[in-house]
Amino acid sequence: MSKFHGIIPPLVTPLLGNDQLDHAGLERLLEHVIEGGVHGLFILGSTGEAPSLSYRLRRELVDAVCKQTAGRVPVLVGVTDTAFVESVALAKHSADAGADAVVLTTPYYFPAGQTELTSYVQNIVAEMPLPLMLYNMPQLTKIWFEIETLKKLSDLPGIVGLKDSSGDLDYYAQATKLKALRPDWSILIGPEALLPQSLALSGDGGVNGGANVLPRLFVDCYDAVVAGDSVKQAELHQRIVDFQRIYEVGKYGSKYIKATKCCLSLLQICDDCMAQPFHKFHAPEREKIATILQELEIPVAQG
Repeated sequence: MSKFHGIIPPLVTPLLGNDQLDHAGLERLLEHVIEGGVHGLFILGSTGEAPSLSYRLRRELVDAVCKQTAGRVPVLVGVTDTAFVESVALAKHSADAGADAVVLTTPYYFPAGQTELTSYVQNIVAEMPLPLMLYNMPQLTKIWFEIETLKKLSDLPGIVGLKDSSGDLDYYAQATKLKALRPDWSILIGPEALLPQSLALSGDGGVNGGANVLPRLFVDCYDAVVAGDSVKQAELHQRIVDFQRIYEVGKYGSKYIKATKCCLSLLQICDDCMAQPFHKFHAPEREKIATILQELEIPVAQG
């Protein structure tokens, strides 16, 4: 079994205000997901609003998560940045804090060609103090890790796999075939409703935002697929699909993160404050989220 497998939630970053970490909320969130049986944690990803956070707060988050997790599950840290040296600096800080791996998307401002992207990864891996997982997120970065590029990069022992959030199962299937070259690679899916399909394609698990809210549901679905229990898998997957209604609330692209944080606020796990430039859901949207949770028989706080 690959080192990184199962359900690895991309943690939200609990905030109390501008550049202020919600430490109490973070502690509750960590215990919530770890007690839910998750197989790892991914911090400073898209769901964690990483590009909107100061470098100081990113380091504070890394330190707090690694300290509290205390080796109970692997911690993966997103180090994506438009500046090469900042990615390396955060990776070194993460290693010192006790993280297990780092995660890197394609640089997201200037669109690099695949040849440039290949050399960029080769150069950055040479300076990484931790294993590196690539992260395909073309919706936000404008660039894919094309399959041929991944093949070239499979020669680098410092790379340990791929998280794919494209939602393209044909691409995902091609990515899983790279394990013929690198049996140690972990291939993880982002879009949570595709978890069973991705596992059927020889994937290793999911980096699923909904696992912030319902970690046990996603873990149980993963376990049912691995055990070959198709009846239980279908039942749990339908519940995951039903949960997807929270992502239909709101009208901006940030609604996925807002909905997740709103759920956590309603469950009294952490505050739903968003990093600039986003706003948290107001009362009408919050009430819609609460209704969806109640229909799923998930108890929520009033008000």
